[in-house]
Amino acid sequence: MKRLVINDISIISTIANEFLTYIGNKRVIAFYGSMGAGKTTFIKAICEQLNTKDIAVSPTFAIINEYEITKDESVFHFDMYRIEKVTDAVNIGTLEYFDSGNYCFIEWPEMIEDILPEDCLRVNLFEENGKRVVEFNL
Repeated sequence: MKRLVINDISIISTIANEFLTYIGNKRVIAFYGSMGAGKTTFIKAICEQLNTKDIAVSPTFAIINEYEITKDESVFHFDMYRIEKVTDAVNIGTLEYFDSGNYCFIEWPEMIEDILPEDCLRVNLFEENGKRVVEFNL
């Protein structure tokens, strides 16, 4: 189990960069955590490290946001909180996004657990002693 601790928001960029180093070629990443655990904030920091041309924001109402890295490479940021059935996620093309080879960052993946790829990296975010913790197994 890999454990990264964000002692202070000022080091989140460093932790996001360290996270990217650890995950290597993983592209579909599911972020688990309660409301307010820091999922969107951490994804925003990761996108900044990837030099996306857009600032990452929560896709709560859009369900999927796309952030361009280069002409041929993007980050897809999902918020599955409002998905009621797995078929709803399938119908919006989620599986095609997962197969694209681009980064896919998924908030509230519990809603679509049945269709997450086998090689999906599962990341838990939570607060512990006033610090944010990012845990995952490679």
